[in-house]
Amino acid sequence: MFQIARKQELAKGTIIRFDIVAPKIAKKAQAGQFIILRVNETGERIPMTIADKDEFSGLITIIFQVVGKTTALMRSLKEGDFIRDVAGPLGRPAEVKKIGTVLMVGGGTGVAILYHVAKAFKEIGNYVISIIGARDKDLVILENEMELISDELVVTTDDGSYGTRGFVTQPLEKYLGERDDIKLVYSIGPIIMMKNVCKLTKKFNIPTIVSLNPIMIDGTGMCGGCRVGIGGKTMFACVDGPDFDGHIVDFDELLKRNSIYLQDEKDCLLFSIR
Repeated sequence: MFQIARKQELAKGTIIRFDIVAPKIAKKAQAGQFIILRVNETGERIPMTIADKDEFSGLITIIFQVVGKTTALMRSLKEGDFIRDVAGPLGRPAEVKKIGTVLMVGGGTGVAILYHVAKAFKEIGNYVISIIGARDKDLVILENEMELISDELVVTTDDGSYGTRGFVTQPLEKYLGERDDIKLVYSIGPIIMMKNVCKLTKKFNIPTIVSLNPIMIDGTGMCGGCRVGIGGKTMFACVDGPDFDGHIVDFDELLKRNSIYLQDEKDCLLFSIR
């Protein structure tokens, strides 16, 4: 059993932060890794990327958006409540090294993942430029935290209600066109966003890493549910990733696979509410 030490609503009550007491995971977790959790005995197993950790207090942070039955159930939990199972850290850590200037691009709840990785790059002496985006002002998360670990920060909203109006690809293209010192782009967010980011960076011949979030069940490579097409080969995001070279990811296949259960997820959520 894993206790929720802190709960915080980050955006419109649909994006929630949990700080969970998990000292063994906090001790070993590295940026880019994830956990698999199960809320209760009858619950499904779902992956959650570790957004941060505090080794000294034994806490790990996850940030999730309410989209289905399990995340709706998680939102109903309070500080002091327990989660039945938390397994991790899983997946390969992000490859963090000192290379100079790195450009971090995140959208939606992907910013939670981006923060942990960006912080790791900053801590070893890189110059970090961050671009984060959301649909509107109320859905912007971790702006203050990203500002603290970024040398430059740009915030975009689709509707222009905050920051720069438009998508993250617009300031990204501007940076790539004006600077020749960017050594790496790291991107995490909606699949279509990552696809468009990679189209741009490929044009400028900038190495690009994406963190993928396919359907996942066991998180250990056994079920094959998280298979993704990488450079014409089939790989498993849970053990081979979740980070991959964005220029060889089959994003169209990933979009199709991730949409398979969208309607079932919505129906399950509606049924649970009724």
